[in-house]
Amino acid sequence: MIHGSLVAIVTPFKNGKIDEDALKKLIDFQIENGTHGIVPCGTTGESPTLTHEEHEYVIELTVKAVGKRVPVVAGTGSNSTKEAIRLTRFAEEVGVDAALLVAPYYNKPTQEGLYLHFKQIASQVKIPLILYNIPGRSVVNIQPETVARLAKDCPNIIGIKEASGSLVQASRIFSLCGRDFLVLSGEDSLNFPLMCIGAQGFITVTANVAPRDVADLYNHYAAGDIDKARDLHYRLLPLNEALFLETNPIPVKAALSMMDKIAYEYRYPLCRMSEKYYEELRGALAGYGLVK
Repeated sequence: MIHGSLVAIVTPFKNGKIDEDALKKLIDFQIENGTHGIVPCGTTGESPTLTHEEHEYVIELTVKAVGKRVPVVAGTGSNSTKEAIRLTRFAEEVGVDAALLVAPYYNKPTQEGLYLHFKQIASQVKIPLILYNIPGRSVVNIQPETVARLAKDCPNIIGIKEASGSLVQASRIFSLCGRDFLVLSGEDSLNFPLMCIGAQGFITVTANVAPRDVADLYNHYAAGDIDKARDLHYRLLPLNEALFLETNPIPVKAALSMMDKIAYEYRYPLCRMSEKYYEELRGALAGYGLVK
């Protein structure tokens, strides 16, 4: 059910509030262009600056706007186990297809602490859960052995978004967990290489602006047309890099504003791009044919 190109969708703001109309249009834009799933309230969705009420609102709005057309995988992770349980239960109640659980940040738990955190959440819900390993932001790295332990002990932990940047780590997860365990790339520049070693798709930032090509990268690979998938990988590479000129989601929201899809607005401590990088990003988008 969960595979392919799943967009880590932005949370559009307007005058300090969530822009419901813009979010609905973004969701339609994604589905119309072949995106295989919607992931609200992740890093790209600026979840750290959403209030608890807003976080729930975005999840519920996304479920309703998607209308079962594609899976919804809601970000419900936290560095507080109790808070993650509360958010995940809410997501289950409103009908998400799965939840994405980031590794606890700032607390810096041990591997045993990570295991107990995710196991406790898994015991409180029935929906499928996907771990999210991003040590560059959360400081801790969910080791493959911990992933395998969780996969064995918690049947509803079905996969991991792997954003360590290490093909070796992803390979070890496959080796320990088997091919039935869902591994999704969490870094756009590694989407193609990770599929080559077994990933079943990716949770992508770039699909926010180029959903058709990112979806087709997966589609071609899944159909066995590796050359076309590789060609798209190289075509997308400059765009992938431009969307990380500054901290995500600063560039992707700037790009979507250039494309007239959202207001150019963030919540502090995120802010608008520097002029230098803004123009560099515009050049990349123009080179790709996304803006004039």
